[in-house]
Amino acid sequence: MTDQQAPAPSCPSSPDVWSSVDALWTWLDGDRPHGGREGLLLRILKLSEEVGEVAQAVIGVTGQNPRKGVTHTWEDVQGELCDVVITALVALRTLTPDAREVFTRHLERVTARSLGPSAPPARRT
Repeated sequence: MTDQQAPAPSCPSSPDVWSSVDALWTWLDGDRPHGGREGLLLRILKLSEEVGEVAQAVIGVTGQNPRKGVTHTWEDVQGELCDVVITALVALRTLTPDAREVFTRHLERVTARSLGPSAPPARRT
């Protein structure tokens, strides 16, 4: 992992992210074995699995399991973190068709609370 900052990717409120989230949601909903409340809960629980994969990658990159040694890279950790974000956005989309607006409003509140009034506003699309 380097200390240099890579160029910022598209903000989660950008159209390409949300069109991908909608496409993934549509694909997953088209072939889901459990519908209704149970399906929603299982979609949200998927986040726990993804977070566990982040932990596994961090353990693997640091060699914390002496039996396995170093098994992952920081790029693996980055990919697993991206999977968490994608899974969370799809779960939010499953919970509400207004996921983009819900996320943008929440991001604005968290940013203002954390960075204060001088915080840049979230990009609205």
